[in-house]
Parts: sequence; structure tokens; C-alpha cells
Amino acid sequence: MSARALNDDEVISEMNKMVAFIKQEALEKARELKVKAEEEFAIEKAKLVKQEQQAIDQQYEKKHKGAETAQKIAQSTLTNKSRLKLLQQREEHLQDLFSTARESIIKLAADEGRYVQFLEGVIVQGLLQLLEPSATVKSREKDEAVVKRATENAVKQYNEISGREVNVSFEPSLSNELAGGVVLISGDSKIIVDNTLDERLRLLEDRMLPEIRYDLFGANPNRKFYN
Repeated sequence: MSARALNDDEVISEMNKMVAFIKQEALEKARELKVKAEEEFAIEKAKLVKQEQQAIDQQYEKKHKGAETAQKIAQSTLTNKSRLKLLQQREEHLQDLFSTARESIIKLAADEGRYVQFLEGVIVQGLLQLLEPSATVKSREKDEAVVKRATENAVKQYNEISGREVNVSFEPSLSNELAGGVVLISGDSKIIVDNTLDERLRLLEDRMLPEIRYDLFGANPNRKFYN
């Protein structure tokens, strides 16, 4: 007997668990990044200040005003270099977090019990979005059997919910490079519902990115307006 498919709330709950996991990983790695950035900043600053101070001492009598200008330029250069380096590290950190998230969805696809439940849920959702008499379910070739099994249950749930019948065909043409999931296409090919794990993660990243940036790095002092 097939496991019960996840309903909308349960699918959202699964995604929320993923969100919580990502945020926890983010906060832990953020602490490491902050300590490392502060240490590197202090070392670089001390080094540059010492170099500039030595140059200033040598030229102080002859070029007092020029030395003051040089010191300001050096400080500005240091600040800009440090800011650019920190921004680069932040971006690399965010990419590491999203790589961790991708590893999580790959693990989901490898757990057949959870994966079948996920597939049933997203197939039901897709059919309800299409509301067409026929539909094509695209999947990875290696998922063909498990997708067919999940679809059988999903079609029954769709019928119970909508009172409609639907004829489903299968097309195992999605790249095996994808993490998993399905794409549903209406019979006339005019409506496409992308319920792959990759697309769901991409949408999650887009939605979470401002929140993650705020949690990791605080409010942007240069930003005046927030949605």
C-alpha cells in the first residue's frame, strides 16, 4: 500500500524544515565568518597602517600636508579593500549555504519513502493547477518507476478533490543532473508547472535571500527602504 501523499500544508512544512535547517547552518557559519573577517581586517589594517606610518615619518618634515593626504588615502584604500573582501566572502558564504541546501534535497530524493510522498503531493498540486483532462508528467529517467507509482495515488486524490478525471502520460526526459521532482504539462502544452526540486529550491533561495542576508550580516546601512 502506497504511503499517504503530503498535502499542501505538509509540503509547506517540509520546505519550512529545510528553511530552518538552512538558517541554522547560516547562523553557525556566520559566526565563523565574522571572527575570521575581523581577524583578517585587524591584521591587514595594522600592516598597512605601519607601512604608511613609516613613509609618513620619513617625509614628515618636507611634506607634512602631503603626508596627511597620503594617510587619508591609505585609510580610504584600506576601508574599500576590506569592504570588497568582506562582500566577496559574504557572497561565497551564501553560495556555500545554497550548496548545503542542494545536498539536503538530494538526500530527500534518495529516501524513497519520503520522495514518493513528496512526488504524490507535488503531482496533485500540479494537476489541480492544470485542471485539464489530460496531462504529461516529465521526470528523470531513473525516477520513471517511482513517479508512475506516485502518480497512481496522486490521480486518485485529484479525482477525490476535484471530481474530475485525468489521463496522465509519462515522459522520462528530464536530465538526471537534476535533483528530482517532476514537470507537469497540460494536454495542449500551453501550461507548464515546474515542480522539480531544483526549481523549488531556486524559488526558496529567491524568497529567503533578503532574510538570510539580514540574519547573517544585519541591516544594510545604505538601504533606506524595506518591503
